[in-house]
Amino acid sequence: MSDLDAIFSPGSVAVIGASTTPGKVGHDIFANILRGGFKGTLYPVNPNARSILCVKAYSSILEIPDPVDLAMVIVPPAIAEKTVGDAIEKGVKGVVIVSAGFREVGGEGLEIENRIVAMCRKAGVRLIGPNCLGVINPVEDVRLNASFSVRMPASGNISFISQSGALCTAVLDFAADRDFGFSKFVSIGNKADVDELDLLRYMHADPDTSVIMIYLEELRRGPEFVEAVREITSGGRPMPVLVIKSGRTGAGARAAASHTGALAGSEAVYEAIFEQTGIIRADSIGELFDLAEAFNYKQETALGKMTRKLPAGNRVAIVTNAGGPGILATDVTVSAGLTLAEFQPGTIEALSRHLPAAANLKNPVDVIGDADSSRYERSLEAVISDENVDGALVILTPQSMTNALETAKAVVKIARRSFKPILCSFMGIIDVSAGVKFLQEHGYPVYKFPESAARAFAALYRYSRWISRPQAADFQLKHDSARASRIIESCMKQGRTYLGELDSVELLKCYGFNTVPGRLSQSPDEAARIAAEIGYPVALKIVSPQIVHKTDAGGVEIDLQDETQVRAAFDLIISNAGAFKPEAEISGVLVQKMAPSGYEVILGMHRYPIFGPLLMFGLGGVFVEVFKDVVFRLAPVNRSSAMRMVTGIQASKLFSGYRGKPEADTAEIERMIVCLSDLAMQHPEIMELDVNPLLVHEKGKGATVADCRIILKSPEMLKQP
Repeated sequence: MSDLDAIFSPGSVAVIGASTTPGKVGHDIFANILRGGFKGTLYPVNPNARSILCVKAYSSILEIPDPVDLAMVIVPPAIAEKTVGDAIEKGVKGVVIVSAGFREVGGEGLEIENRIVAMCRKAGVRLIGPNCLGVINPVEDVRLNASFSVRMPASGNISFISQSGALCTAVLDFAADRDFGFSKFVSIGNKADVDELDLLRYMHADPDTSVIMIYLEELRRGPEFVEAVREITSGGRPMPVLVIKSGRTGAGARAAASHTGALAGSEAVYEAIFEQTGIIRADSIGELFDLAEAFNYKQETALGKMTRKLPAGNRVAIVTNAGGPGILATDVTVSAGLTLAEFQPGTIEALSRHLPAAANLKNPVDVIGDADSSRYERSLEAVISDENVDGALVILTPQSMTNALETAKAVVKIARRSFKPILCSFMGIIDVSAGVKFLQEHGYPVYKFPESAARAFAALYRYSRWISRPQAADFQLKHDSARASRIIESCMKQGRTYLGELDSVELLKCYGFNTVPGRLSQSPDEAARIAAEIGYPVALKIVSPQIVHKTDAGGVEIDLQDETQVRAAFDLIISNAGAFKPEAEISGVLVQKMAPSGYEVILGMHRYPIFGPLLMFGLGGVFVEVFKDVVFRLAPVNRSSAMRMVTGIQASKLFSGYRGKPEADTAEIERMIVCLSDLAMQHPEIMELDVNPLLVHEKGKGATVADCRIILKSPEMLKQP
């Protein structure tokens, strides 16, 4: 029994603020519940009405003689607090506040909302809203349409969560056009109490739900959300979660003193969350429905259970009666990360027996425009039986001799015998409608365009990889966190929030990072003496709290081989720094032993409110902000997550020994990422951090920090909760 059952499956509902005037929200919500066939008992509450739609009205919820499970509140904020108080006194277990004018307007509205939430939590009553559309449960034994949407959707196995009430009505209309059914449908508005995570947990446990869709604007829970949703999408009962998030192209990346801060906008946070939880992201409402249709596709097992059809790999066969759509599907298939399957000789032979001479026997298989259902059936049977094929796309264009219904029946016949997914694109509307209807009625995904089918198949493959992702044994790490704390405390006592390379190196050493010897010099003579002591070749770098990116200031000289070069480099660096930023305070010039050559990568961290440390890994060096070949994850991360970060950038293929270069020590990169995660989690005073570049040597020889910087929280930030 869930504490949200009273909201989604109530035995009785009181509509407080029910109205006698059609067109008003209070009237329409009451009418929608009444006309939707609600299987429980319904009570209108309005002190100024005797009855509403022929149902006796009550002046207060306290006057209702029987128990009430759910209170639908449709009253102004000024009286909402007392209204909810009366509902709690009555003994309700759930409240939905549809009215607006609370948190979203601030001021007194926010204060009222906060008091209502406190009251509900004290009483153990769950609250949805305020400022929401309401809730819908179309399941036959409930039939609750407690919303101001006149449309009761069909019953199905997909649940929908939305922060936008207005979007919900459009989605319901869109779903009706596609004959799309729901098990739960909810608008959460201000999320004063119940939020996405509460609903995800509830829907994951709901036997009527097999896929969850979300329209998301923002999250208010970070690490807890990641941990819980990862379990939902890949635990003992994996359930796909599909999301469309607004604000994807917003200018979320704020200016910051490090590369990571400049790149890690709020969008990077959400992308990291989706990657770490297995959430599948859609780019549009249409694609969201396309994906849901594919993920709702199931197959009955030998034991009589229903299991989701997921491809074991990314090798796709395409069967089409038209060359152009086949080419379109091929293009999207490849661009979506899939590959065209290469048929075994036996498959080619089988196709040749059933197809005319003009047909194309290779992938994509063109069965020619005059193909009847039997030609489709034999071709699909041949390719789906091929061990090199992980699934198929079937494309049909309406020719004069095409029978869409019989072809649909042939597809279903073959699909029922295979555990490989088969997605269809029946192109057109009128001429293919009978076939489309047959496929939909039998639970088989069908799309108007082959591009949609290919993208849906790619999403199935990504989810298949997610739930079967390998898990590596974690590193056994020991850190000197006590010394790191002393370094941070010392810097903060001195009022320093920007840590240059000297302090940053000492901090990184505490967490297992390999660094090179180096000391600060104040003159050309001292620089030459230090260089001789640590050994040539050396690098010289400007040290100034006002010069963050040394290369931009001409503050770096590398591969210096003798005393003469060191002296000249010292003078040049000081001159360049003065010209670049005359007001800069120059602490000196760092003399460092040159690190062995290696692949240049970047490790970074930026700390976000709510979400915590966001880690970054990618191609490093001076071009990091040009190519932006980086990936993000929220800390903490384990070795398995670090492995996926390393393989998640486009340049990862370089690490395997590209064009004769040695294979990189990727295991050391993984260890460094985990060490960085530990550093960020154990020292919340660190706001931003860059290791750029980290020079990764050949396999077995580790990695070396070539440059780094750390920014601590300011005194004002430390005072914040």
